[in-house]
Amino acid sequence: MRRYFEEAAARRGFEISAEQEVAVARLVRLAGELARPAWTFPRPPRDLYVWGPVGRGKSWLVDTFYEGLPAGRKRRLHFHDFFRRLHQGVAGPGARPDGQSAVDSALDELIGDSRVLVFDEFHAHDAGDAMLIARLFRTLLDRRITLVTTSNYPPAGLMPDPLYHHLFEPTIALIEERMDVLDVSGPVDFRRFAAPGAEPGGPRFATGMCLPPEDRALAAHDLVRPAPGEAAAVRAHLHELPARAVRGDLVWFGFDALCEGATAVPDYLVLAERFATLVLDGVPPLAEASADGRQRFANLVDVACDRDLRLVLVGADPLAGAAGAGALTRDLDRTASRLAMLRGAERAGLR
Repeated sequence: MRRYFEEAAARRGFEISAEQEVAVARLVRLAGELARPAWTFPRPPRDLYVWGPVGRGKSWLVDTFYEGLPAGRKRRLHFHDFFRRLHQGVAGPGARPDGQSAVDSALDELIGDSRVLVFDEFHAHDAGDAMLIARLFRTLLDRRITLVTTSNYPPAGLMPDPLYHHLFEPTIALIEERMDVLDVSGPVDFRRFAAPGAEPGGPRFATGMCLPPEDRALAAHDLVRPAPGEAAAVRAHLHELPARAVRGDLVWFGFDALCEGATAVPDYLVLAERFATLVLDGVPPLAEASADGRQRFANLVDVACDRDLRLVLVGADPLAGAAGAGALTRDLDRTASRLAMLRGAERAGLR
């Protein structure tokens, strides 16, 4: 596994940082423990909680670990997708009326007989979901499954809203007791120093762009603004969304329709499954959008990055004025870091 990490870093053209080294050593040790027959352990290996600011390589670390494990009995899920499926399982027609049993049943469907679960970008913001997330963690940690999760927050920083933080304190205590917490904080956001664009065979998301709204800028990238006759209704999660155009595996939306309307993460996941490229037109500075619009935009960027959807933003610099406007949205640093991966981000001041 150690050699696998070194070769993976070499393919990406970087060296493992000092801050990442401790996590690599711990993940290598965990891979060795998982290679042993399960019956040799009185209990599963210790769970891992890997946290640090955006761009420090958390997802790369755990994804490389996951890829280096033998095939079978392993699952890798992103928080947005996992929680969407969990909600559907708990509320679905096959769920049992008892809340605890419903969570257990939904988890059975999601993780099956997996021995290790990689759970990327865990966070807890919504007080309404706090109890379900708490139940989820208790259930996972009580099973014979090894959980490896990443987060932008230390355990004590989860559910940061002071009005609701106390609701999550028992879960925080459980995480700190049952999981090894690894801090990969460091001074460098590697995403901001990555070369713009994508290498052949590399992430499609990194071939996305931030473009000004002028037609000549679009034409330079073989993009033509949709004609009125191209408007189409696109089926998303539970309803249809008004697209400005559908051109094969490309879909074109206005910011108002996709971020200021009644959309949610499940809609973006469906779009990412159907299309390879999403153009979002009329992007304003986020300071001028509604609070819900800002959060939906951040969620859209999250889904596009995780599902490797090519995202083309047309309009203003979304982060213009953000520095002096306070916390425009949760996890704004993560959104900024991901936008910095796109071509043309230097024009918008994002690189």
